[in-house]
Amino acid sequence: MTALVPLVVLIPLLGAATALTLGRRPRAQRIVTVLALTAVLAIGAVLLWAVDSQGALVMEVGGWAAPFGIVLVVDRLSALMIVVSALVLLAVLVFSIGQGLADGDDETPVSIYFPTYQILAAGVFTAFIAGDLFNLYVGFEILLVSSYVLITLGGTEPRIRAGVTYIVVSLVSSMIFLASIAMIYGAVGTINIAQISVRMADIPVDVQIILHIMLLVAFGIKAAVFPLSFWLPDSYPTAPAPVTAVFAGLLTKVGVYAIIRTETVIFPGTELNPVLMVVALLTMVVGVLGAVSQADIKRMLSFTLVSHIGYMILGVALGSAIGTAAAIYYIVHHIIVQTTLFLAAGLIERQGGTTSITKLGGLLKAAPVIAVLFFIPALNLGGIPPFSGFIGKVALFQASAEQGTALAFVLIGAGALVSLLTLYALIRVWNMAFWRPAEDVEGYESTLLDNVSEAPGRTAVKETRTIPRLMIAATAGMVVASLALTVFAGPLYDISARAGENLEGPGQYVQLVFPQGGADD
Repeated sequence: MTALVPLVVLIPLLGAATALTLGRRPRAQRIVTVLALTAVLAIGAVLLWAVDSQGALVMEVGGWAAPFGIVLVVDRLSALMIVVSALVLLAVLVFSIGQGLADGDDETPVSIYFPTYQILAAGVFTAFIAGDLFNLYVGFEILLVSSYVLITLGGTEPRIRAGVTYIVVSLVSSMIFLASIAMIYGAVGTINIAQISVRMADIPVDVQIILHIMLLVAFGIKAAVFPLSFWLPDSYPTAPAPVTAVFAGLLTKVGVYAIIRTETVIFPGTELNPVLMVVALLTMVVGVLGAVSQADIKRMLSFTLVSHIGYMILGVALGSAIGTAAAIYYIVHHIIVQTTLFLAAGLIERQGGTTSITKLGGLLKAAPVIAVLFFIPALNLGGIPPFSGFIGKVALFQASAEQGTALAFVLIGAGALVSLLTLYALIRVWNMAFWRPAEDVEGYESTLLDNVSEAPGRTAVKETRTIPRLMIAATAGMVVASLALTVFAGPLYDISARAGENLEGPGQYVQLVFPQGGADD
């Protein structure tokens, strides 16, 4: 079974190489990319079943045991993230194929789009299975290179400007991460995550705190936590709709995943947990305040993305198995639902010619299917029962209440308020874009539009386009997946709870990588 572990990275890389050689055969490129991601989804499902029923898997690359060789580790958290990420990547791929068939190669030139897309997937999966900090860094760098290509597709001025901002910020994060790796190696003599966990206890506390903060800053930039989230709302909305959707669903979650590993394995103490709780609070509040002030749907969704990262950081900051379990469940929920909303926003843009709610109206009558595809995930993200967003928030609030501190109860109140404000922002989109008659758009005045701002540097140009069935089908499939999170909430939360128990202390992870001992040698 361990032989399957490296395939989740090798298959997308081989698929990218194959697609690149088929640059003049777009249909073959599409087939290769779909088959590659479908294979990874199937392998991920097998790995999830295996690790949940039989225990985590450790692959020693080249037969070299840790710490001298590279180890790839798949536990419940890794396997769950692989399955969800592969599902999202496949759904967005189908969406982009439909868009490409309808519009040609202007938005997603197939000669580079499909190879780059698979390289992005390989970077995501590399980060999830890395057993050492350097290979985690390699995964991030693969993500950086491929995402810069994807975010600037089309070569328009706003995309190039957003791409420059994105890559500068990402490079700063990468430099901080690389400096952290060098300092950790200098302090403990290894970059193997399990061995770092054992040896870090012998390092002076002040040095531990410095190293801890450096890793959190590096990962916090990638996860877009406040105040390191300034780059995201200006970067994501400018990209093509499928690129924005996959970025919103996955890239920040890789940063959150790295934070979870940092807090549960490398630095399992509670010294910085209060700081993380304050960061979670500020991320939730500042993000949602940005969302309610936006007239552009994609920009509003980008701010809600930042805001809901705060819920995940809250679960991690609680420092308990139940808090980590709630965070894992909420990550899965948010990947699916946030991606679905961005896909629905892409459909709205094609149908209405814009994503500005000041220019949209009458979509409920003109496109009732799109109305349903937006409405369901909007309620889910807003935390309306019985959807998975409600279940995840309740689990986080219960974990906070069990901690019982004053700050934890403040976060419960803030989380409930943020959920209501998220729902307000989404329902305002519904009222303006779908419910309002099209003939009332010009000269329309409403308190719902008071104090909202358009996306900076862009004008609302109405250019309607046909909507291919593949785009509808991909979005509908994601809506079904979001509903499945509710229908199968019990089994999913049970897996998350078992993953949280595995992460309660670093001992289990260390035992996996060093079954014969010797981590402190």
